[in-house]
Amino acid sequence: MNAAQKNRFIKTVKDYYAEHGRHDLPWRQTTNPYKIAVSEIMLQQTQVSRVVEKYKEFLKAFPNAKSLAAAPLQQVLLLWSGLGYNRRARFLQQMAKAVNDEYKGKFPKTFDELLALPGIGHYTAGAISAFAYNQPTVFIETNIRTVYLHCFFHDSTDSVTDKELLPLIAATLDRENPREWYWALMDYGSHLKSTGVRIHRKSAQYAKQSTFKGSLRQVRGAIIKILTINTMTLLKLEKDLPFEKVRIEEALQTLIKEKLVVKKGKQYSIS
Repeated sequence: MNAAQKNRFIKTVKDYYAEHGRHDLPWRQTTNPYKIAVSEIMLQQTQVSRVVEKYKEFLKAFPNAKSLAAAPLQQVLLLWSGLGYNRRARFLQQMAKAVNDEYKGKFPKTFDELLALPGIGHYTAGAISAFAYNQPTVFIETNIRTVYLHCFFHDSTDSVTDKELLPLIAATLDRENPREWYWALMDYGSHLKSTGVRIHRKSAQYAKQSTFKGSLRQVRGAIIKILTINTMTLLKLEKDLPFEKVRIEEALQTLIKEKLVVKKGKQYSIS
């Protein structure tokens, strides 16, 4: 990438953002690290349109790390219902408890401290650094990946690793305003996908998502949804859920292992 290519690339992304950017997203109206962490964990594998209202409802119930840390998991999961991947709700609450217990309710500011929080990976730590603190941290997610693959590896016949993309992200990063630059990249990547760009298949990280219907994930989600209302025996779960007994038992075992569900006697309930 020479200087001219770099400048054209940056102009393309910024011009799109200036005209079409999603400037009104609620998590873009704050620099509060807790609120940004909530949005980032909600947005993992979930469409923006599904997250917006859930985000508002969740923050109304749990406006800060202290309130989320103190809440019963059952209440957290009830508010999480509809977003899927319920383990994310538990990770989010574990993160809130760590912030409350170890940092007196105030989020740490360094990347390494953020990364050390429960449920926080490299991307989420980078996103909090950029969006809350405007720190020029280098990170990648699906929309960002799409932009760089499309613009720099469009004609490549080989799969491209994130390790190859990260230097390009670092080289083009707006170090004075990384917050807005990452927003611009994400919005441009989302736009590319909406126009039919399927360049993600060139990524070495690409893995086709399994079908939801009939999956263990569907069974797990159904169990969580019903247990947020009542405790139940296995027999009652079998009666009320449209899945085979073996699938319900398998799902229950994974949920117990992840400490989302507990068994007391014959009764199953939210942990």
